[in-house]
This record gives sequence, C-alpha cells and structure tokens, in this order.
Amino acid sequence: MTSPTPVFDSHLHIIDPKHPLTENHGYLPDPFTVEDYLLRIGGLGIAGGAVVSGSFQGFDQCFLVDALSTLGPDFVGVTQLPADTSDDRILELDRDGVKALRFNVARGGSSALDDLDHMARRVHDLVGWHSELYIDARSIDADLGDRIAGLPAASIDHFGMHSDGLPALLRLVERGVKVKATGFGRVELDPATTMRAIVDVDPSALMVGTDLPSTRAPRPFEDTDFEVIRATLSPEELTAVFWDNAAEFYLGRTRD
Repeated sequence: MTSPTPVFDSHLHIIDPKHPLTENHGYLPDPFTVEDYLLRIGGLGIAGGAVVSGSFQGFDQCFLVDALSTLGPDFVGVTQLPADTSDDRILELDRDGVKALRFNVARGGSSALDDLDHMARRVHDLVGWHSELYIDARSIDADLGDRIAGLPAASIDHFGMHSDGLPALLRLVERGVKVKATGFGRVELDPATTMRAIVDVDPSALMVGTDLPSTRAPRPFEDTDFEVIRATLSPEELTAVFWDNAAEFYLGRTRD
C-alpha cells in the first residue's frame, strides 16, 4: 500500500538491544531495530519521523543518537531528560537531531509534571524544542490544562487516550496544542470521530504516526489505520495530517 502523500511518522520507537533498557512495571520490550522499522514501513510512504524515547529507555540517549544517525536528517528525536541536565548536553543533543522533550506521565521514566513548566520553557528558549506529553486526557483538569496550553509549544500523544478526555483535549487544541493520531490499538475512543473533532477545531493540530512497534498495545499498528484516516478527512486535510503539520512542528518546514 502506497500513501498518496508523503508521511511524517510523528511517533515511533526504536528498541536496540545494543543499548540499555530499564524494566518498567515489570515490562521489557522485544527488540525493534532501525532495520526492523524500515522493513515494516515498506510501501507506507514514510519519508520522515520522530523517534520517541520510551519509559523503558529512561534517560539513555545513546540509542536515540545511534538511530538518528542511520535514519537521516528527516528523522528527529524526542527524548526524556532529568531536570538537572546541563545546557551543554541539551545543545549537544540538539546537534544530534533531538528536537523535543517528552513527559511520560502515563508510564513514568521521564521528568515529572512538577518539572514541566521549568524544563519545557528551558529547552524551548535554549534550542527551540517543544514538549510532548503521554497523558490520559481525563486527568487534565483546568489548572493542568492552563499549564499545558501556556507552554511555548506542546503536543499530546495517542489522542489523549480516552473518549471521556476529549472535551479537555479539544480545549487544548483550541489553544494551539498539537495531537498525535497514533496508537489506534491502545486508545479507548473512536479514532475517526476524534480526528474529525480535532481537525474541525484546528486543521493544523493533528499529526499522524505509527506508534511502531506498539509496545504494550492490545493491538499493534496495522496499515489499515492509515486507511481510517483517509476515509475520515478531505484531500486537503490529509496533506496536512500526513506530512505538513508534523514536518512544520518538528523540522520547521513543510513539503519542498
């Protein structure tokens, strides 16, 4: 299956056994190397993407830098950092292709929400990174919503996870927060209904991704997930969701 437009995969994991893994709540993932990823996405039209640090990788950066050096300049990294990381280290990671900071609220392994404001603003001011939150949108109350929306740039993973969190999610979208259309097999919501609601609020907010290898998801990514997106959105919306929105967010540019 070939995509009609290039795809920026806004959420993928690389699990390379050459690099350290940390058991998270008793879980260690199977290997999923760069070579495994490239083989799996054949025919999907993926031309760039964001390699995201998982809870099981903690604050290790070696796997991420290694993966980005192989995948090339249209792939970037999303990392987890302790709050005491030095400016020099952040600058070094930026040169290596890291472009965002992740707060894994759902699984842990990252800096805590207590560090959200300080760290998010610090990396944005220093190197222009945005911040990404893996969080159940049902837990986003008015105070936390204001904090997230007040960040220089932010996104939410996997549609915010649950249909009951959609009102809170849409309030964030209204205020400029991006949302990843990812993890169709792990969320408790209807992806088509949720995508339509997000795009109706802000056509630039939604970014597609595979979530490969879909660690801990009841149902891993399937190629037909992309077909759900195509059946839900107009041709103009598809161009934005498959490439332009994420490429602008991560690379600072749309299609050449």
